[in-house]
Amino acid sequence: MQGVILENISTPEELRRLPVSDLPELARELRHYIVDTLATHPGHLASSLGTVELAIALHYVFNTPDDKVVWDVGHQAYAHKILTGRRDQFPTIRTYGGISGFPRMDESPYDAFGTGHSSTSISAALGMATASKLQGNTTRQHIAVIGDGSMTGGEAFEALNNAGVSKANILVILNDNGISIDKAVGGLSRYLVKITSSPEYNRLKEHVWRTAGGDSKNIRGKNIVSRTLAGLKSSLLKNSNFFESLGFRYFGPVDGHDAAQLVEVLTSLKDLKGPKLLHIVTKKGKGMKEAERNPVTYHAPGKYNAETGLQLHSDNSGQPLKYQDVFGHTIIELAERNSRIVGITPAMPTGCSLNMMMAQMPDRVFDVGIAEQHAVTFAAGLAAQGMVPFCNIYSSFMQRAYDQVIHDVALQRLNVVLCLDRAGIVGDDGPTHHGAFDLAYFRIVPNLTICAPMDEHELRDMMYTAQTDNQGPFVIRYPRGLSVHPDWRSEMHALEVGKGRCISEGSDVAVLTIGHIGNEAAKAVGQLRAEGIAVGHYDMRFVKPLDTVLLDEVARRYKAVVTVEDGCLAGGFGSAVLEYYAQSQLASRSGTASPKVIRLGLPDRFVTHGPVAQLHSDCHIDAAGIIEAVRSLMISDQ
Repeated sequence: MQGVILENISTPEELRRLPVSDLPELARELRHYIVDTLATHPGHLASSLGTVELAIALHYVFNTPDDKVVWDVGHQAYAHKILTGRRDQFPTIRTYGGISGFPRMDESPYDAFGTGHSSTSISAALGMATASKLQGNTTRQHIAVIGDGSMTGGEAFEALNNAGVSKANILVILNDNGISIDKAVGGLSRYLVKITSSPEYNRLKEHVWRTAGGDSKNIRGKNIVSRTLAGLKSSLLKNSNFFESLGFRYFGPVDGHDAAQLVEVLTSLKDLKGPKLLHIVTKKGKGMKEAERNPVTYHAPGKYNAETGLQLHSDNSGQPLKYQDVFGHTIIELAERNSRIVGITPAMPTGCSLNMMMAQMPDRVFDVGIAEQHAVTFAAGLAAQGMVPFCNIYSSFMQRAYDQVIHDVALQRLNVVLCLDRAGIVGDDGPTHHGAFDLAYFRIVPNLTICAPMDEHELRDMMYTAQTDNQGPFVIRYPRGLSVHPDWRSEMHALEVGKGRCISEGSDVAVLTIGHIGNEAAKAVGQLRAEGIAVGHYDMRFVKPLDTVLLDEVARRYKAVVTVEDGCLAGGFGSAVLEYYAQSQLASRSGTASPKVIRLGLPDRFVTHGPVAQLHSDCHIDAAGIIEAVRSLMISDQ
């Protein structure tokens, strides 16, 4: 249910016709609509509940879409989407064929920049502001909304450093809710708490306001307060001039849930030229008691009861564990045996299940904030002194630390274990989060060992192998979601690095797989063998080093091969197989002709969002797609 005011607001132009007095009610209706919709259409709940008033105020004050608003991180922008022409489409969010859960430039002119990853907004807004200046547009506004811990990302600091001396017409809005996905960490978080909790500053703020004839409708009075406090807060708060020292005019902190005040402040700031930073304080999960009490759980809670807020849990008894939880339990087992093991995560302890180890061994787990580059080099420093760091980063986020893996880890042959969670298709989060590229971008790096488990028992064995002496840099990729066997707690064994295994032998076509997608191949092989087609199945386990002995055996036994990977075709596992067979043919190393090869994997495009099974089908890497590929090879061989 949309509410009386909201049902008549589908664009910012209609929003601007409302009196300011109607904005609190609109905020209430927006929250109700978000809560009611996400109860049955799961998405990122708590973050967007915290930015409802801000979204209203931004579109009320600024002339969007001509004025540019960049939301960072994008999962806090649901109210923005509803107010910018997507109100009636909102129930389709994150569903196959529906709207994205993040801002996308190709979805709406109001989405000024795509923001699926964090800490990019200030850089993008500064680029836009610079372009407007070069194009002679001196009136366009450029706003970067940065929150949910994104300010801890290194790129945000780089952009602040550049923007502060640029004289660009840019407004940075720091949405300070004291949390990212998990609890906020680091010096910046403590610094912001110091600002917002300083009794001297807040007493002075109230005194100056009353002296100025404080009135909630007195814009001039509030401007006086802002100007007065801007000159005094540095002397009151030690080290409180961080943003000002970079060249920003700092304003705040301001109540981010007071829509009328936000409108007044933003209206005043519109007329100020140069780089400005407005610090607003919000509550993640605002307006929903359960989400306010537990913003970590309700960051993306799945389905819940819209009336009570309580999550709706399905019966998972007897089901396999999620891969992330297998990782979480296994690293504790390994750490109990090996005192050199530590865990590292860039702000995702719950998402990757390092929170389990954090609870039991708090001194041996390090949440470094949204800082993937730092996480990898921090791990390298630990490894350089004999520790064995397991650095767990989502596959698509690892892209941000590529240089650090090459220069700081691989070049120096350090025993850093890079665990890539969410590898392959991840589902509803879509192209910004699919782990499509890690096999390809890491396969070309010297000194790396790269592997992927077909099930949780292999994951445990790979983790065990990675922490044994002198392994060097070790990459383990595994998908989001459930593993394979309910009896996940297997005894761990060291694997022979670079060796695959035969699942089943055949004579017609060999199916070579890497990782969890091999379970789809196993289904396909079973059906094909029932039809009388002698299909062999090989779980390669390692992409680097590649098991060339096994590949030679396959070439001697089969005339045709299908490779299957939950990763991009360009440069991935299938490419590695083709490269080897081409080299073997030229050098006559295998002693036989190379087999025909069909590669199955993710196409050379960004895959949309939707259910994993649907996307696997679209990319032809499910059992049906593998069966189709094998049959086509059998027909062509006749």
